[in-house]
Amino acid sequence: MENKMKRNVICIKWGTKFGAEYVNRLYKMVERNLTLPHRFVCFTDRAEGILDGVEIRPLPELNDEGIPDKAWKKLGLFTDKLADLEGEALFLDLDIIIRDNIDCFFRKEGEFYIIKDWDFPNDIIGNSSVFKFNVKQHKDIIENFYKEGLDIRKRYKNEQAFLSHQMNDKGILKYWDKGWCVSFKRNCLQPFPLNFFLEPKDPIDAKILIFHGRPTPEQAYKGFMGKGGLRYVKPTKWLDKYWCKD
Repeated sequence: MENKMKRNVICIKWGTKFGAEYVNRLYKMVERNLTLPHRFVCFTDRAEGILDGVEIRPLPELNDEGIPDKAWKKLGLFTDKLADLEGEALFLDLDIIIRDNIDCFFRKEGEFYIIKDWDFPNDIIGNSSVFKFNVKQHKDIIENFYKEGLDIRKRYKNEQAFLSHQMNDKGILKYWDKGWCVSFKRNCLQPFPLNFFLEPKDPIDAKILIFHGRPTPEQAYKGFMGKGGLRYVKPTKWLDKYWCKD
C-alpha cells in the first residue's frame, strides 16, 4: 500500500467542456498500460458519471478570475494541501490517448518532467498535457502566480509557459524522452496531398498521443476537414486499438 500511496496518476476536470466519459476513458487506458501500483485521482467540480474506480477529490483552490484560458487551473495542483496525496504525481490531460506501457514515466528520476513543446522549438516552453512532479513541494508556483496578478498574460502566453519558466528558474526543468509523447497533429498526419489518400501514421515507438488544438480524438477517429481543406484527416480507425471508448 505504501508504494501505491506514493505513486499517483491525476487528472483535472472542471466545467462542461469534458464529460465524465473522458475521465472514464483515461482511467481505463491507465489501468491497461500502467503495471506499477498506483492511485488514479480526478480533481473535479462535477463527479456525476465517473467510474467507481476513480478517486474523486475537489478542485484545488486557485483564483484565476479575469485571466483568459482556464487551463491556468492546473496550477492549483501545486498547492501544499493537495488532498491526501503524497509522493509523485503524473498529470495527464483528459484528451490524450495512451498507446503503450507508461511505467517508464514513474521510473524516470527527477523532480519535474514535462513534454518539450513542438510549437516552441527554440524556447524552454513545455506542453503540460503530461507532466510529473512531487506533490506539496512547489507551493511557490502558486505564490508567484498571485504575485504576477492579471498582468501575467503580458509575460506568459499560457499556463504551460509560466510553469516551464518557473521550474527552469528552480533548476529542475526536464523533458520527457522525445519519442514518448508525440503530437498527433505534428507527428502523425500525412503531408499534403497524401493526407487525402492515407490514414495518419501510427507512431509505433510512442507511449502517448497528444491532441492539442484540432483535430480532437473524436475528430481524428471520424475524419476531419480543417480550414481550407489542407489539414484534412482521413478517419483514423487504428485509434480503436488504444482508445478505451465507452
